[in-house]
Amino acid sequence: MNMKTKFLAALLLVSSAYGAKAQQVQLNGMISDFKDTNITFHYKKNKLPVTDTVAVKGGKFTWTADMPEPQKVFIMFPQRYFEFYAESGKLSMSGKAEEIWAAKVSGSKLQDEADAYRQSLKSITDQEEELYQQYGKGTETAQSALEKKLSELRSQKLTKGNAYIKAHPKSHYSLALVADRAMMGSYAGVNEAYVLLDPSMRESMEGKVLAERIEVLKRSDIGVPMLNFSQQDTEGKLVHFADFKGKYVLVDFWASWCGPCRAENPNVLKAYNRYKDKNFTVVGVSLDDKAEAWKKAIKDDQMPWTQVSDLKGFQNEVSTYYGINGIPSTLLVDPQGNIVAKDLRGASLNDKLAELLDK
Repeated sequence: MNMKTKFLAALLLVSSAYGAKAQQVQLNGMISDFKDTNITFHYKKNKLPVTDTVAVKGGKFTWTADMPEPQKVFIMFPQRYFEFYAESGKLSMSGKAEEIWAAKVSGSKLQDEADAYRQSLKSITDQEEELYQQYGKGTETAQSALEKKLSELRSQKLTKGNAYIKAHPKSHYSLALVADRAMMGSYAGVNEAYVLLDPSMRESMEGKVLAERIEVLKRSDIGVPMLNFSQQDTEGKLVHFADFKGKYVLVDFWASWCGPCRAENPNVLKAYNRYKDKNFTVVGVSLDDKAEAWKKAIKDDQMPWTQVSDLKGFQNEVSTYYGINGIPSTLLVDPQGNIVAKDLRGASLNDKLAELLDK
C-alpha cells in the first residue's frame, strides 16, 4: 500500500468514526425535587420501537442512543409522559418534578422549531382550551354548537399545518406534523399533507413508516367497502358483518376499560333508540381481552345491539386492519356496505344520523 492509499484509508476511517459519533444523541437531564427512580425512553430504531431504561439520581440522568435521523422521543415518568424532538448531539433538559409537562429541552434545533410552531398556534389552542372547559355541560343544542366550533378550530390548525409543511417540505418537523396527524386522522387529510413533503423526507425512516400507515388509513377512506369480518358474539356465535347489509351500521370500537368509551355509550344508546326503526343499527367491536369484563360492561351500560370480540385486546383483527390506535372510534357504513363517515361521537354522531335518516 503506497502513501497515498494509506492516507485515503486513514481519512475514511476517521470520517467513519466521526460519522458514527455524530449519529448519537446524548440528553443530560436535571429535574429538581425528583425522587430517585427509573424512567423509560421510547423511540424508534430501524423502524422498530425501542425502550431504554435510565436511572434518575438526585434529579439527574443521562440518556444516550444512536439517532441516525431526528425523531420524536417519549419519556415515561412515574406520573406522566413527556415528549420532545431529539437529534444527534448533546441536549439538555431541565424542569421541576411537579411540572414535568413544562420542562425545557435545549440543544435540538428541531425542538426549537416545534416550540416556535406551537407558539404560532397559541391563539387557536387557547380558544380550544376554553371550549373544552364547557364540554358536556350544556344542552344537546349547545353541545352541537360547541363541537362545531371545535371542528372549525381543528380545520384552522390543519390549514396552518399544511401551509407550514408546504413552506418547509424538507423539515423533519413537517414530517412529524404529518406523522402525528396520521395517528388518528383520516386518509384524505393525511395524504393531502404527505404529498407536500419533499422526497427526501418521504424516503427517510419515519417517512417510510408514515407511507405504510397511510396505506392502512386508505382502508377506511370514505366510499371504501367495509371489511366483511366475522367475530364471535357474547354467546360464542359467529357474526358476519355481511348479514347487516341493507342497513346503516355504526361499527363502534370500544372496550370495558376505556373511560371515554363508557362515557360515550349513553350517547350511542340514545342514537340507537332514536333510529333503530329507521334502518339503523350498531355493531360493537370490543378491544377487551377478558370476557367477563366485556360482558359486564355490556350489561351495566345497557347496550342491546350486537357485540363481537376476538378478545385479543388492541390486537383485535378488525381494529388492527383499520389501524385504530385509540378508542372510542367508529365507522358509519351505508346500506350498500360502504364507509360514509369516520370517528363520529357526541353531537356529531347525532347530526350525521339526522342528516341521513330524518327524511
